[in-house]
Amino acid sequence: MIGSGKGAVAGSHVAPMSEINTTPLVDVMLVLLVIFIITAPLLTHAVKIDLPKASSQPLPDKPEIISLAIDGTGNMFWNDLPMAKNELKTNLLKNADKKPQPELQIRADKETRYQVLAEVMADAQNSGISKVGFVSEPKSK
Repeated sequence: MIGSGKGAVAGSHVAPMSEINTTPLVDVMLVLLVIFIITAPLLTHAVKIDLPKASSQPLPDKPEIISLAIDGTGNMFWNDLPMAKNELKTNLLKNADKKPQPELQIRADKETRYQVLAEVMADAQNSGISKVGFVSEPKSK
């Protein structure tokens, strides 16, 4: 009779193998171990270089921010405090001499007349304030 090559008699059943074959697992683990043993010294190897030496200056202090708000009728607010128009020049002159010079941020209502803004910018320039910015709100989508 032509058998399966195991010498089993026809009609007899062979029980399945109940043990896990660990040989392939051990082979893979040994290969990984060898790879890690070879590559580990390469990871700790450092290249010696001579870095240039440089001296640096400390960063200057951030300048104070002055908020100048102008409403639609031309009323002015210095850091959210009401201010008369004739006080603007004196406040600008006081702050122009500070080191570092403060930054003037102008927040103007959209109804504010251009002439009022032009006068404020001219007063800032005449007093020696060099950093002037405009604050606006982003367009809503």
